[in-house]
Amino acid sequence: MLSHGMRRFSNFACIDWSGAVSERPKGLAVATCAADGPPALISPQPRWSRSDIGKWLSQLAAAKTDILVGMDLSFGFPFLDQGCYFPEWSETPNNAPQLWQLIDSICSDDPYLAASSFLQHEQGRRHFRHAKGDIGDLFTAGIGRLRVVEHLQRQSKQANSWSCFNLVGAGQVGKSSLTGMRLLNRLRGQIPIWPFDPVPDSGPVLVEIYTSIAARAAAIPANRSKVRDRASLIAALEKLGSPPPAPLSHYDDHSTDVLMTAAWLRNAAENQDFWQPDAMDEKIAATEGWTFGIR
Repeated sequence: MLSHGMRRFSNFACIDWSGAVSERPKGLAVATCAADGPPALISPQPRWSRSDIGKWLSQLAAAKTDILVGMDLSFGFPFLDQGCYFPEWSETPNNAPQLWQLIDSICSDDPYLAASSFLQHEQGRRHFRHAKGDIGDLFTAGIGRLRVVEHLQRQSKQANSWSCFNLVGAGQVGKSSLTGMRLLNRLRGQIPIWPFDPVPDSGPVLVEIYTSIAARAAAIPANRSKVRDRASLIAALEKLGSPPPAPLSHYDDHSTDVLMTAAWLRNAAENQDFWQPDAMDEKIAATEGWTFGIR
């Protein structure tokens, strides 16, 4: 039996993450909501950096804030398909925390929690499709290797997941996952990270989410998953049982994504099946992780 079960939370948050090399990428956004009421954007001036978000999460941990936080990135790489993360690499890790530590160590000199050094590493780079005509010799054919949860997402049409090893195209998630894993390594021991850690009785918990899953729950069609106006945002939040937020100065998809997903997470946290999906076993929970909301 997995010790990753459901508990109640009084606060919820969603983080839209970014793999861009810059200090304050435009793709970073954070929204929070309480057990009822509208979601709200929070942001420092001029805008978030990855380090800012890390400090904010550390503050939540120190305050023992009762909050469930979803991050829009992959917490692990494929493992089960080949029995390891990185075939032909003697230093390939055995579990996700070791993976995060390896990436953070190799990228220790990269500023802003970027991960360029891992993609330039003589062994690391072999596994990625970097650009047209620049494909690592161990990148598998087609869309690339997928985790068990990503296969399930595609088969059930719950999400159109991309391989973390693919760095090409608008849907690529590899760079954001690498930079996110650097942060996960630094949060290790401060905040339980599901499903790698047991869910505690109180305090914050971090889970992997995909904002597109929240969009489907808000009845937004797959071919029109981005919301960029107030009327559409209000309609989507109404489908999620949430009142509208205060008016925004600008309706970009990063802001609307986190507002909708924070409201969705508030509902999803009550679903026991999301905390203990049938297809997730102990090996998957230790190596590849899982996208919260997929069952």
